[in-house]
Amino acid sequence: MALGAPQLLTKAGVAPTYNTPLATENVSVTTAPLIVDVKNANAAACTVTLVDPGLTPGGSAAINPTVVVPATTGNMVILVPLQFVNNGVVQLLFSIQTSVTAALFVIT
Repeated sequence: MALGAPQLLTKAGVAPTYNTPLATENVSVTTAPLIVDVKNANAAACTVTLVDPGLTPGGSAAINPTVVVPATTGNMVILVPLQFVNNGVVQLLFSIQTSVTAALFVIT
């Protein structure tokens, strides 16, 4: 996991640490929703896919939502609800990694 462990957001604030993501990131999360702040300096847009581990009521694979981070100076903050946690892990897919950084947060 290139992004590292989620950082704790508190009322005292946090000095965020940003890292370059891998194409597939498996993030350990157990007790709080995950917040992902993605910055994109690449000339192409970066699509972040949230892998939904669940099934539809009919038993089909769930639809994985995507968030597009605009090219060049794009920045998106993404909330990943607890329903996306599977055995303590959230899976995020990044369409590009060059000139893309991200920071992970949880709220205490």
